[in-house]
Amino acid sequence: MTLRERIQSASGTSAMPVGSMVFDFFVPGISRMARAAGADFLIFDTEHSGTGIEAIKAQCAACDGVGIAPVVRVPEHGYHFVAGALDAGAHGVMVPMVGTAAQARDIVSFSHYPPAGRRGAAFSIAHDGYLPGAPREKIAVADARTLVIAMIETPEGVSNVNAIAAVPGVDVVWLGHFDLTNFMGIPGEFNHPDYLDAVAKIARAAGKHGKVAGVMATDEAWARDYHIRGFRLFAYGLDAHLYQRALMTGIEAIRSL
Repeated sequence: MTLRERIQSASGTSAMPVGSMVFDFFVPGISRMARAAGADFLIFDTEHSGTGIEAIKAQCAACDGVGIAPVVRVPEHGYHFVAGALDAGAHGVMVPMVGTAAQARDIVSFSHYPPAGRRGAAFSIAHDGYLPGAPREKIAVADARTLVIAMIETPEGVSNVNAIAAVPGVDVVWLGHFDLTNFMGIPGEFNHPDYLDAVAKIARAAGKHGKVAGVMATDEAWARDYHIRGFRLFAYGLDAHLYQRALMTGIEAIRSL
Protein backbone atom coordinates (compact mmCIF):
# COMPACT_ATOMS: atom_id res chain seq x y z
CA MET A 1 0.00 0.00 0.00
CA THR A 2 1.36 3.44 -0.91
CA LEU A 3 1.80 6.27 1.57
CA ARG A 4 -1.09 8.10 -0.05
CA GLU A 5 -3.36 5.07 0.26
CA ARG A 6 -2.36 4.57 3.89
CA ILE A 7 -3.15 8.19 4.72
CA GLN A 8 -6.49 8.06 2.93
CA SER A 9 -7.52 4.79 4.57
CA ALA A 10 -6.29 5.51 8.10
CA SER A 11 -9.12 5.41 10.62
CA GLY A 12 -7.25 6.22 13.81
CA THR A 13 -4.03 7.53 15.28
CA SER A 14 -2.32 4.15 15.30
CA ALA A 15 -3.00 3.63 11.60
CA MET A 16 -1.74 7.04 10.44
CA PRO A 17 1.82 7.03 9.08
CA VAL A 18 4.45 9.04 10.94
CA GLY A 19 7.65 10.45 9.48
CA SER A 20 10.37 13.04 9.89
CA MET A 21 12.02 15.87 7.95
CA VAL A 22 15.51 15.89 6.44
CA PHE A 23 17.34 19.20 6.10
CA ASP A 24 21.01 18.24 6.47
CA PHE A 25 21.61 14.50 6.65
CA PHE A 26 21.43 13.59 2.97
CA VAL A 27 23.50 10.46 3.59
CA PRO A 28 23.05 6.95 2.16
CA GLY A 29 21.81 5.46 5.42
CA ILE A 30 19.23 8.04 6.48
CA SER A 31 16.28 6.09 5.06
CA ARG A 32 17.41 2.90 6.79
CA MET A 33 17.97 4.75 10.07
CA ALA A 34 14.49 6.23 9.83
CA ARG A 35 12.93 2.87 9.05
CA ALA A 36 14.76 1.19 11.92
CA ALA A 37 13.32 3.90 14.18
CA GLY A 38 9.80 3.09 12.95
CA ALA A 39 9.23 5.92 10.49
CA ASP A 40 7.01 5.50 7.44
CA PHE A 41 8.14 8.46 5.36
CA LEU A 42 10.78 11.16 5.10
CA ILE A 43 10.22 14.68 3.83
CA PHE A 44 13.36 15.87 2.05
CA ASP A 45 13.59 19.66 2.11
CA THR A 46 14.72 21.70 -0.88
CA GLU A 47 13.12 24.99 0.19
CA HIS A 48 15.56 25.92 2.97
CA SER A 49 18.35 23.33 2.80
CA GLY A 50 20.07 24.33 -0.44
CA THR A 51 19.79 20.73 -1.61
CA GLY A 52 19.55 20.07 -5.35
CA ILE A 53 17.74 17.51 -7.46
CA GLU A 54 20.80 15.23 -7.71
CA ALA A 55 20.80 14.63 -3.96
CA ILE A 56 17.03 14.17 -3.98
CA LYS A 57 17.28 11.57 -6.73
CA ALA A 58 19.88 9.65 -4.72
CA GLN A 59 17.74 9.78 -1.58
CA CYS A 60 14.65 8.56 -3.42
CA ALA A 61 16.67 5.64 -4.77
CA ALA A 62 17.95 4.87 -1.26
CA CYS A 63 14.35 4.76 0.02
CA ASP A 64 13.35 2.23 -2.62
CA GLY A 65 12.82 -1.18 -1.09
CA VAL A 66 13.42 0.03 2.49
CA GLY A 67 9.79 0.77 3.32
CA ILE A 68 10.25 4.53 3.53
CA ALA A 69 8.19 6.73 1.21
CA PRO A 70 10.19 9.74 -0.02
CA VAL A 71 8.33 13.07 -0.10
CA VAL A 72 10.01 16.26 -1.33
CA ARG A 73 9.30 19.77 -0.13
CA VAL A 74 9.91 21.81 -3.24
CA PRO A 75 11.08 25.46 -3.16
CA GLU A 76 7.85 26.86 -4.63
CA HIS A 77 4.86 25.90 -6.74
CA GLY A 78 6.56 25.92 -10.13
CA TYR A 79 5.95 23.16 -12.65
CA HIS A 80 9.59 22.09 -12.99
CA PHE A 81 10.03 21.79 -9.22
CA VAL A 82 6.93 19.66 -8.72
CA ALA A 83 7.23 17.44 -11.80
CA GLY A 84 11.02 17.24 -11.42
CA ALA A 85 10.79 15.90 -7.86
CA LEU A 86 8.27 13.28 -8.94
CA ASP A 87 10.40 12.24 -11.92
CA ALA A 88 13.35 11.85 -9.52
CA GLY A 89 11.34 9.23 -7.63
CA ALA A 90 9.43 11.14 -4.96
CA HIS A 91 6.14 9.57 -3.90
CA GLY A 92 4.72 12.98 -3.11
CA VAL A 93 5.37 16.69 -2.99
CA MET A 94 4.96 19.26 -0.24
CA VAL A 95 4.48 22.74 -1.67
CA PRO A 96 5.05 25.86 0.47
CA MET A 97 3.06 29.11 0.57
CA VAL A 98 -0.13 27.83 -1.05
CA GLY A 99 -2.43 30.83 -0.86
CA THR A 100 -5.30 30.18 -3.25
CA ALA A 101 -7.39 27.39 -4.70
CA ALA A 102 -6.04 28.32 -8.15
CA GLN A 103 -2.50 27.62 -6.97
CA ALA A 104 -3.64 24.32 -5.44
CA ARG A 105 -5.26 23.30 -8.73
CA ASP A 106 -2.02 24.11 -10.56
CA ILE A 107 -0.01 21.95 -8.15
CA VAL A 108 -2.38 19.02 -8.62
CA SER A 109 -2.16 19.50 -12.39
CA PHE A 110 1.66 19.52 -12.28
CA SER A 111 1.57 16.28 -10.28
CA HIS A 112 -0.63 14.18 -12.57
CA TYR A 113 -0.56 13.06 -16.18
CA PRO A 114 -3.25 13.92 -18.75
CA PRO A 115 -6.19 13.97 -18.69
CA ALA A 116 -6.15 14.69 -14.94
CA GLY A 117 -3.16 17.04 -15.19
CA ARG A 118 -0.29 18.19 -17.35
CA ARG A 119 2.75 16.39 -16.02
CA GLY A 120 5.13 15.69 -18.86
CA ALA A 121 5.76 12.11 -19.96
CA ALA A 122 9.08 10.41 -19.25
CA PHE A 123 8.98 6.68 -18.61
CA SER A 124 11.53 3.97 -17.79
CA ILE A 125 13.42 6.49 -15.66
CA ALA A 126 13.86 6.91 -11.89
CA HIS A 127 10.22 7.31 -10.90
CA ASP A 128 9.15 3.95 -12.38
CA GLY A 129 12.32 2.04 -11.53
CA TYR A 130 13.73 2.16 -15.08
CA LEU A 131 11.39 -0.71 -15.95
CA PRO A 132 9.75 -1.39 -19.30
CA GLY A 133 5.98 -1.45 -19.50
CA ALA A 134 2.85 0.05 -20.98
CA PRO A 135 2.63 3.84 -20.50
CA ARG A 136 -1.05 3.64 -19.61
CA GLU A 137 -0.29 1.32 -16.69
CA LYS A 138 2.63 3.45 -15.52
CA ILE A 139 0.42 6.55 -15.56
CA ALA A 140 -2.22 4.82 -13.45
CA VAL A 141 0.35 3.68 -10.89
CA ALA A 142 2.00 7.10 -10.66
CA ASP A 143 -1.28 9.01 -10.38
CA ALA A 144 -2.53 6.69 -7.64
CA ARG A 145 0.73 6.97 -5.68
CA THR A 146 1.35 10.70 -5.85
CA LEU A 147 0.65 12.52 -2.59
CA VAL A 148 0.00 16.28 -2.73
CA ILE A 149 0.57 18.31 0.44
CA ALA A 150 -0.43 21.99 0.36
CA MET A 151 1.28 24.10 3.01
CA ILE A 152 -0.85 26.77 4.65
CA GLU A 153 1.55 29.32 6.10
CA THR A 154 0.26 32.78 5.25
CA PRO A 155 -2.86 34.77 6.21
CA GLU A 156 -3.94 34.47 2.57
CA GLY A 157 -3.71 30.68 2.79
CA VAL A 158 -5.70 30.64 6.02
CA SER A 159 -8.43 32.84 4.55
CA ASN A 160 -8.67 30.53 1.52
CA VAL A 161 -8.06 27.22 3.32
CA ASN A 162 -11.61 25.95 2.77
CA ALA A 163 -11.30 26.45 -0.98
CA ILE A 164 -7.79 24.94 -1.01
CA ALA A 165 -8.88 21.86 0.95
CA ALA A 166 -11.83 21.42 -1.42
CA VAL A 167 -9.57 21.04 -4.48
CA PRO A 168 -9.67 17.42 -5.75
CA GLY A 169 -6.19 15.93 -5.63
CA VAL A 170 -5.03 17.89 -2.58
CA ASP A 171 -4.52 15.15 0.00
CA VAL A 172 -3.13 17.04 2.99
CA VAL A 173 -3.33 20.63 4.23
CA TRP A 174 -0.19 21.23 6.24
CA LEU A 175 0.28 23.94 8.85
CA GLY A 176 3.50 25.87 8.29
CA HIS A 177 3.53 27.06 11.88
CA PHE A 178 6.64 29.24 11.96
CA ASP A 179 6.06 31.03 8.68
CA LEU A 180 2.43 31.57 9.58
CA THR A 181 3.38 33.42 12.77
CA ASN A 182 6.01 35.39 10.85
CA PHE A 183 3.53 36.55 8.24
CA MET A 184 0.97 37.34 10.93
CA GLY A 185 3.48 39.64 12.60
CA ILE A 186 3.75 37.47 15.71
CA PRO A 187 6.93 35.42 15.02
CA GLY A 188 7.17 32.36 17.24
CA GLU A 189 4.11 33.26 19.34
CA PHE A 190 2.44 29.86 19.15
CA ASN A 191 0.00 30.62 21.96
CA HIS A 192 -1.25 33.86 20.40
CA PRO A 193 -5.05 33.73 20.00
CA ASP A 194 -4.90 34.83 16.36
CA TYR A 195 -2.49 32.02 15.55
CA LEU A 196 -4.59 29.45 17.41
CA ASP A 197 -7.67 30.65 15.56
CA ALA A 198 -5.84 30.06 12.25
CA VAL A 199 -4.79 26.58 13.42
CA ALA A 200 -8.43 25.75 14.17
CA LYS A 201 -9.52 26.99 10.72
CA ILE A 202 -6.99 24.71 9.02
CA ALA A 203 -8.09 21.67 11.00
CA ARG A 204 -11.78 22.40 10.38
CA ALA A 205 -11.23 22.83 6.64
CA ALA A 206 -9.41 19.51 6.42
CA GLY A 207 -12.18 17.70 8.26
CA LYS A 208 -14.94 19.38 6.29
CA HIS A 209 -13.51 18.28 2.95
CA GLY A 210 -12.33 14.81 3.95
CA LYS A 211 -8.65 15.76 3.88
CA VAL A 212 -5.93 15.33 6.50
CA ALA A 213 -4.41 18.15 8.54
CA GLY A 214 -0.64 17.78 8.98
CA VAL A 215 2.09 19.52 10.96
CA MET A 216 5.67 19.07 12.04
CA ALA A 217 5.88 18.00 15.69
CA THR A 218 8.83 19.61 17.42
CA ASP A 219 8.43 17.32 20.44
CA GLU A 220 6.02 14.91 22.07
CA ALA A 221 4.02 17.63 23.85
CA TRP A 222 3.56 19.51 20.58
CA ALA A 223 2.28 16.36 18.86
CA ARG A 224 -0.16 15.69 21.70
CA ASP A 225 -1.46 19.27 21.62
CA TYR A 226 -1.96 19.36 17.86
CA HIS A 227 -3.58 15.94 17.84
CA ILE A 228 -6.18 17.35 20.23
CA ARG A 229 -6.61 20.26 17.81
CA GLY A 230 -7.47 17.87 14.97
CA PHE A 231 -4.14 17.22 13.27
CA ARG A 232 -3.47 13.62 12.28
CA LEU A 233 -0.35 13.53 10.07
CA PHE A 234 2.94 14.30 11.80
CA ALA A 235 6.57 14.67 10.79
CA TYR A 236 8.57 14.37 13.98
CA GLY A 237 11.32 16.94 14.09
CA LEU A 238 14.22 17.94 11.85
CA ASP A 239 17.25 15.70 11.49
CA ALA A 240 19.78 18.24 12.78
CA HIS A 241 17.61 19.27 15.72
CA LEU A 242 17.00 15.66 16.73
CA TYR A 243 20.73 14.97 16.61
CA GLN A 244 21.58 18.10 18.58
CA ARG A 245 18.98 17.35 21.25
CA ALA A 246 20.11 13.75 21.69
CA LEU A 247 23.78 14.79 21.74
CA MET A 248 23.14 17.57 24.23
CA THR A 249 21.26 15.20 26.53
CA GLY A 250 24.16 12.74 26.48
CA ILE A 251 26.83 15.39 26.96
CA GLU A 252 24.96 16.95 29.89
CA ALA A 253 24.53 13.52 31.47
CA ILE A 254 28.27 12.78 31.19
CA ARG A 255 29.30 16.20 32.53
CA SER A 256 27.04 15.71 35.54
CA LEU A 257 28.88 12.56 36.63
